[in-house]
Amino acid sequence: MNPNMTVSDSELEILEVLWASDCALSAAEIRNILNEHKSWERTTILTLINRLVKKDAIAQEKREVYYYTPCIRRETYVRAETKSFVDKFFKGRTKSLAAALVDSDALTKEDIEELRDYFKKL
Repeated sequence: MNPNMTVSDSELEILEVLWASDCALSAAEIRNILNEHKSWERTTILTLINRLVKKDAIAQEKREVYYYTPCIRRETYVRAETKSFVDKFFKGRTKSLAAALVDSDALTKEDIEELRDYFKKL
């Protein structure tokens, strides 16, 4: 997966399904999982899958039908997206991101304590 490539929110939902699976999934299996909280048409899911294949975000393997697997680990994707976000909105300064979270009341005292413990362990 190209690190400069963007993935739409809808495409990300397909990736999340694949990341959560411990094996390759067919388009029908992906649709069944998504139908638990989405009502996307079969053609919509196929379009999203095809976009992800073209972006090299997922691989397809032909068996009796096509099966799909992610080409990047979720952790790697999240790390790249986080860096992009920090670069875009905070000029690469993670301290500015942390300050924005504190200033917006997004972090509870519990969150701050957990972060303090986390940083102490490092």
